[in-house]
Amino acid sequence: MNVLEETKFLLNKYKIEANKSLGQNFLIDDEIVNKIIESSMLTKDDLVIEIGPGLGTLTSKLLEKANKVIAVELDKKMIEILSDRFKLYNNLDLINDDILKVDLQKLIEEEKYKNKKLSVKIVANLPYYISSPIIIKLLELRLQIDSIIVMVQKEVAERLTAKPGTRNSGAITYMVEYYSVPESVVDVDKTCFLPSPKVDSKVIKLQIRTKPLIGVKDEKKLFDLIQKCFSQRRKTLANVLINYNLVKDKKTAINILKSMNLNENIRGENLTLEQFAALEYKLF
Repeated sequence: MNVLEETKFLLNKYKIEANKSLGQNFLIDDEIVNKIIESSMLTKDDLVIEIGPGLGTLTSKLLEKANKVIAVELDKKMIEILSDRFKLYNNLDLINDDILKVDLQKLIEEEKYKNKKLSVKIVANLPYYISSPIIIKLLELRLQIDSIIVMVQKEVAERLTAKPGTRNSGAITYMVEYYSVPESVVDVDKTCFLPSPKVDSKVIKLQIRTKPLIGVKDEKKLFDLIQKCFSQRRKTLANVLINYNLVKDKKTAINILKSMNLNENIRGENLTLEQFAALEYKLF
């Protein structure tokens, strides 16, 4: 039975449909499923935290290859299906909750206490409407994880994997670069889902750095500065600094930029992560 047949069987068996309010779209392409599993590079020393397992399409593969899977699912009906479907497995824990409310740090610490050899990997087919907040949370928490393998809207994926300072970059691009090494895994056409969404997707992998890419005085201030620049990305960096009262006047702003060998008309979106870190050092 292929993934499409399996999905139709489960939907019919449990008399359910995709919940649009939760952004549910069920993956029905065997090749994409296999690509996700391959890119996860799972071993029996791995703990996988799966976000939004849905009907368990990926879960079934993860259970075979990983030491343990903790699946976090908001939809109670999906929890019931997963519990029934995988009742014979002893390496699956189900959590019925919003991933943004789950204490992942505590969860991981408890599992590592029981098995110190465990490596932790995040695998998820994320709902479009909440993908960025989830990724930001996973990165900001500085969790003891090795990698994050996620499927997101293609446009978001391109922003996450872009090089800071390039056309596709956004504020989140700098955070991704700071905490991880991003790479694209595979493009996913909208027809690979049931029901089909309106846009295409992409699977990406974020290999978490053992330590951040560069040293900074204050991470929170750095990313707040970057966010401010991208909230007014069409304005010059000097004007952004003035608008947010980060400098007292334009002359001060221009002098700071000149001391960094930057053009006084440069926009924040053109800065590298290292240049933003240098700017943060001078401002704060």
